[in-house]
Amino acid sequence: MPREFSRNQRLGAQIQRILSELIRFDTKDPRLANVSLTIVELTRDLSVAKVYFSLLHPDEDPKPALEGLERASGFLRGRLGNKLTVRHVPELRFVHDDSVAHGVEISRLIESAAKPDSSG
Repeated sequence: MPREFSRNQRLGAQIQRILSELIRFDTKDPRLANVSLTIVELTRDLSVAKVYFSLLHPDEDPKPALEGLERASGFLRGRLGNKLTVRHVPELRFVHDDSVAHGVEISRLIESAAKPDSSG
């Protein structure tokens, strides 16, 4: 019987869950207050984890949050190593996920197109 999820997907979900808790409760950087992790993608050899994040306020500039995450990556990776049962903790690379902002923009466009034209 085949597995529903590959090891990469299971480990990615576990890393996402742990990192979310660490960012929320263990970091003191105010730039990370509005960060939400969306997905973690691992390379085939599990050496690199690409961590996608979004902001709770999609209109904000993601650059400060990215800098905060990169600055905290060593701390996060160390704590991750304590909680995971793998030989090598993957390198963390953070990428801004702007799909939320695109979704908000598309919703605005749909709403403006759906409004009846009151000029006529």
